[in-house]
Amino acid sequence: MRIFKYSVPIGLIVGWIAWYMLTKNFQEVPESSRVWITIGAAVFSGIIAYFLFPKSEDKNR
Repeated sequence: MRIFKYSVPIGLIVGWIAWYMLTKNFQEVPESSRVWITIGAAVFSGIIAYFLFPKSEDKNR
């Protein structure tokens, strides 16, 4: 359940921040490209978070 505990929230937060920054600072980038950049950032950060957080955390409880 580590994916729901860490990866999904981190991916959503990174996606929101990426969309905010792209909309605010880079308005000349087409909207379709901004969507793909945001999705890529969210997925990539979720994958990194999945591998960086410990696996045995839930087993100790």
